[in-house]
Amino acid sequence: MTLSSTLYAKAQTLIPGGVNSPIRACRAVESEPLFIARAHGSKIVDVDGREYVDYVMSWGPMLLGHAHPVVHQAAKDALDAGSSFGAPCPAEVDLAQAICELMPAVEMVRMVNSGTEATMSALRLARGFTGRDLVVKFDGCYHGHADPFLAAAGSGVALIPTSFSQGVPKACVADTLVVPYNDLDALKTLFAEKGKDIAAIIVEPAPGNMGLVLPRPGFLEGLRALCDQYGSVLIFDEVITGFRWSLGGAQGRYGVRPDLTTLGKIIGAGFPVGAYGGRRDIMEKLSPCGPVFQAGTLSGNPVAMAAGLANLRELAKQDYAALEARTGAFAEELAAIVRSKGVPVQLNKVASAFTLYFTETPVTDMDSARTSDAKVYTAIYKQMREQGVYLASLGYECAFTSFAHTEEDLAKTLAAARALKL
Repeated sequence: MTLSSTLYAKAQTLIPGGVNSPIRACRAVESEPLFIARAHGSKIVDVDGREYVDYVMSWGPMLLGHAHPVVHQAAKDALDAGSSFGAPCPAEVDLAQAICELMPAVEMVRMVNSGTEATMSALRLARGFTGRDLVVKFDGCYHGHADPFLAAAGSGVALIPTSFSQGVPKACVADTLVVPYNDLDALKTLFAEKGKDIAAIIVEPAPGNMGLVLPRPGFLEGLRALCDQYGSVLIFDEVITGFRWSLGGAQGRYGVRPDLTTLGKIIGAGFPVGAYGGRRDIMEKLSPCGPVFQAGTLSGNPVAMAAGLANLRELAKQDYAALEARTGAFAEELAAIVRSKGVPVQLNKVASAFTLYFTETPVTDMDSARTSDAKVYTAIYKQMREQGVYLASLGYECAFTSFAHTEEDLAKTLAAARALKL
């Protein structure tokens, strides 16, 4: 028995399912989880000493690679000065300034401790600002596990046949309206009926939790126009896309300005962190300036702030276009290899992220994502892991590259793909 298996057996007696986030259990790919001992650059190493080329990258934030020396040193220096103060620290001001300078639609920002905390706070703020209750989300977009967002879910519960989690009162999702992603006509119909009561649209501008799905031309612009017409708040959930799609996030790449933006992952460089920000007139509704309450003892944690600031400063020096070109070419070759084995493949790719869907159907929303053959993905996951390539433990996810991935890493991955038996 491997040490990972031993730890997993013990963990299941102490932690529900043996994991602290459901997807880590690897049940969708009929496997046991690997317990990770350390990581460096593009690699992770499990407790049994096996090294893997990593395409999960902590689910996105490690765009510079694991344990980047500049980020690592910034965190160590901050830790030496104290891990938490429960009071303002200089780094949170500096990180807020960096975010406001880089994200086109963010004029003010507040730090929190997770993406879920960011989205639930942004929704409360939008409701407080508009005085309305209804919120629109899109099937397959995942905005964390707060009750109002579990009317329909993304990757974490996409394989569960119920539409929302048990334990969520009906009243908590009664004001959540769910529309297919990329269906602007359905959204226009909904707004024509209920627009005067809709506080906000919340959307992943390019969803990453039904696999990677790209917005159709005009879709994001259509959301902006509807919110302008009806006085609703447009919220971009850029927890995944922020600073990965570009230094200005998806809003910088697509040229559509939301009213509020939620962030996470990259702004903490692997530390627990989230943030939400946007128009000054909306943000100033937050206490202590205004009547919308939100608080957090560890918000603005000095270690996370220092690491996140160092991360953004280092990312500003990187060649995003070159990484996108390398990632796109690699993903195309990977898709071609799988197709050569008689498996239908749809490839969605942008920036340093991609998803392979095993279906004849172009994937533009959750319904088409569901046509992907989960058994094929399970076979690929298992065989690639045996060959030292670490993929997401569910097919409804993105694969992420980083500035640390080398040509040798990509070549090893393609060689492992050529050896697949499907």
